[in-house]
Amino acid sequence: MGDVLGEEGLDALIVTDLVNVRYLCGFIGSNGVLVVTSSGRVLLTDSRYTAAARTQVHDTEVVIAGRDLMDRLAEVVPGGRVGIEAEHMTVARRDRMAARLSGVELVATAGLVEGLRVVKEPGELDLIRDATRIADAALSRLIDEGFRGRTEAEVAWDLEGWMRASGAEGASFDIIVAGGAHGARPHAVPRDEGIPPDTLVVVDMGARHAGYASDCTRTVATGTLPAALEEAYSVCLEAQRAALAACRAGVHTKDLDSVARGIIADAGLGEYFGHGLGHGVGLDIHERPWLRQEGGEVLQTGMVVTIEPGIYLEGVGGVRIEDLAIVTDDGCEVLTGVSTDLTTTSI
Repeated sequence: MGDVLGEEGLDALIVTDLVNVRYLCGFIGSNGVLVVTSSGRVLLTDSRYTAAARTQVHDTEVVIAGRDLMDRLAEVVPGGRVGIEAEHMTVARRDRMAARLSGVELVATAGLVEGLRVVKEPGELDLIRDATRIADAALSRLIDEGFRGRTEAEVAWDLEGWMRASGAEGASFDIIVAGGAHGARPHAVPRDEGIPPDTLVVVDMGARHAGYASDCTRTVATGTLPAALEEAYSVCLEAQRAALAACRAGVHTKDLDSVARGIIADAGLGEYFGHGLGHGVGLDIHERPWLRQEGGEVLQTGMVVTIEPGIYLEGVGGVRIEDLAIVTDDGCEVLTGVSTDLTTTSI
């Protein structure tokens, strides 16, 4: 972090995003501010976290402040140019900081800690592998057992319960279960409605383990499919596998998105693939790098990304196929173990 401060010409950085605080020092709590300088780190938190903070944090001084945390901020922030996380701070909080920090120039910064998080350390990769294994087991159970007359919402709850029973802290995001025409909504909210026959069901889920997330989507059939959905699945699968084959260090994120997008467009379905190919996954379920046409990054070894093209036919149904993968020098390590072949399950 010291190198980053030097490059930005900062004397300190005030880290207020709790995910970034956790990444830098290990603190897990709802109220914490981390002050980083070239000589060390100080965590401000309140008395609810006295014992927890001193157990969790590493290489960091812990200062117990009031609930506001601003009461003692001036004690630990040096003078000079001090960065703040502009993307994670309200104007009101910035003004409160400025009022308490005399002789300090507050400098808006963006993505400094996120830039450190984008390439994962070996220990982080192991935690993401563990999270993926937990999610895989729950998804495999669902496919084996079938939907058994449950509603979309009931299926989502069962999936989360199975993951928790296997050691997950919970789902890494709100699980999506969307059958039939509802599957044409990429971020569909599970309904209290049953799963229809002879259609596709989109199941997008992940587990959170030791803070780290996983992400996987499978689209399963519930019987004989209409021709439009059968074609959509075939095209989406071809695009997804081609993108996985092209994923490696040195590839531009925009170009990887184009691999899948081109196949879908050539099949005459380009207008039905509206979102990006994927995104990074780590402590956040959506983080850098962004695999999309507006993306401006080059993949590096150790990044963790989703590869998830989708085709959404309004009024008919949708398909999305998503794997989680670690970028390597000469390809990628696909973490998701559930087959992407079209599978039919019972309802």
